[in-house]
Amino acid sequence: MTMKTFAKHEMSRRGVLFGAACALALSISGAAPAAASADTAQKIADHFSSVRTMAGEFVQFGPSGEQTGGKFYIERPGKLLFLYEKPSPIRVVADGQSVVVNNKKLDTWEVYPLGKTPLRVLLGDRIDLSGSAVRSVTEADDLTTIVIDDKQVFGDSQITMMFDPATYDLRQWTVRDAQGKDTTVMIFNVQQGVRFGADTFDIPYRRIHEAKQSSN
Repeated sequence: MTMKTFAKHEMSRRGVLFGAACALALSISGAAPAAASADTAQKIADHFSSVRTMAGEFVQFGPSGEQTGGKFYIERPGKLLFLYEKPSPIRVVADGQSVVVNNKKLDTWEVYPLGKTPLRVLLGDRIDLSGSAVRSVTEADDLTTIVIDDKQVFGDSQITMMFDPATYDLRQWTVRDAQGKDTTVMIFNVQQGVRFGADTFDIPYRRIHEAKQSSN
């Protein structure tokens, strides 16, 4: 699975939500985590997946150091909306089945199966970290870092999630794509238990189909 790099205001299509900031120096071990760390990881994952809805703001750092921000909305399972602040024309929508990267200025739509992206982990009904997909767990005073590497789902991509060790709240996530390029999303001003409109996460499949037909 290849993730391309976005330009300054038009980030990589698949990497738009994923990657790592250069300042994050993560030591990734190939061995399975110790039992205590694995238990901690699952407790954190259970807490995170128990949060059914959330909304807040984000800052994203791209592979070339580009930075942008915006607002996000999540409803579990499988739904997400990222609205990038101007001048970026990008928005990202997941409806439980697909993930769409929409360039509002160009009226282009890139559609991917949700289950084949790292968002499957973040948006799952329950996050199961009991298997071999957990590459490492690092516990520190300020952050607990969980690295997940599932080749059957992500190919050569890798997702890193960082949580507050006291509250188990998600602070940021990272995906390294098959080309070794990183993007980090940091979230703040998060509200949980919010309600969304019925069409918040709608994907206009008919419009996308018509747009592709007209371009052929």
